[in-house]
Amino acid sequence: MSIKSSKIVYSEDFNPWYNLALEEYLLANLAEDEIILYLWQNDNTVVIGRNQNAWKECRCSQLEESNGYLARRISGGGAVYHDLGNLNFTFLMGRKNYDLHKQLSVILKALRNQGIDAEFSGRNDLISGEKKFSGNAFYFGSKKAYHHGTLLLDSDLETLVKFLEVSEEKIISKGIESVRSKVVNLKSINEDLKLDILKKELAKSFAEVYVEPKEIKSYQPSTMEELNELYNKHASWEWRYGAGTEFDIIFENSFAWGQLEIQLNLLKAVIKEVEVYTDSLESSLFIELAENLKGKKFKKENLISALESLNNNYDQNIISDLKLWFKNRDL
Repeated sequence: MSIKSSKIVYSEDFNPWYNLALEEYLLANLAEDEIILYLWQNDNTVVIGRNQNAWKECRCSQLEESNGYLARRISGGGAVYHDLGNLNFTFLMGRKNYDLHKQLSVILKALRNQGIDAEFSGRNDLISGEKKFSGNAFYFGSKKAYHHGTLLLDSDLETLVKFLEVSEEKIISKGIESVRSKVVNLKSINEDLKLDILKKELAKSFAEVYVEPKEIKSYQPSTMEELNELYNKHASWEWRYGAGTEFDIIFENSFAWGQLEIQLNLLKAVIKEVEVYTDSLESSLFIELAENLKGKKFKKENLISALESLNNNYDQNIISDLKLWFKNRDL
């Protein structure tokens, strides 16, 4: 089914729990032949990926002491810092109309119109020169999907580094200054670029790449009573931090596709609880893996069997890496 209509949505709130709830609401109520461009900002916020451990990704106490927010999105990927110098974008569409190249062309076209040359790099970054100004993440439901990302316009990079934890593996492989040195604000490339100009360029580019939007909407929390349930989920401690169970066995490793930590709680050698933390973009794979492991006896062959039972649509390179990792472990 091809795209027949488009819509641009703006959030007028800077609360990440509201903005992420609105994102989910838009996805749930999306027509399959529609595409939405959603533009939003969060103030003083760390947003972690669906499968990440909050305490390992963020200096949570420092964030709370500064009246900041911790939020968890439903997509995979790594932790990011948002302030009002950053603009977030989300493309929401039917899964059959998902086209990463086309979606990215909206962003790249808008930036080119402001004299900024940029390109997609690695697994989820937009860069100008050798420096990153945008991290992207993705969510795929059975019939609908979204692609969202950041656009660092004039963000406080010192605060970004202060609140985000960097794993020992990343420090060893890339050096402690890597986060600061490899990130750039768009305003440092074009000092005349302002938030309202960037929004207008994105709206113009979106209409040119897709179809002229039939509707442009601004949302405020007071007008969205139907968001209460989703908002309460995103604001809850349970969603943001998790249950905090003590675990008997912890596996950790660094792969080409991301960091991984698997925590297992055993009772009489049977796996009772599983938590998987990763910055991999394949969030659904690890949610399904955790479910496959529950109730199994803690044996190497059962770990491998849980991998072999995964949906065939997942990245087979990740599954192969995990099989080899489990096979080589001394259990």
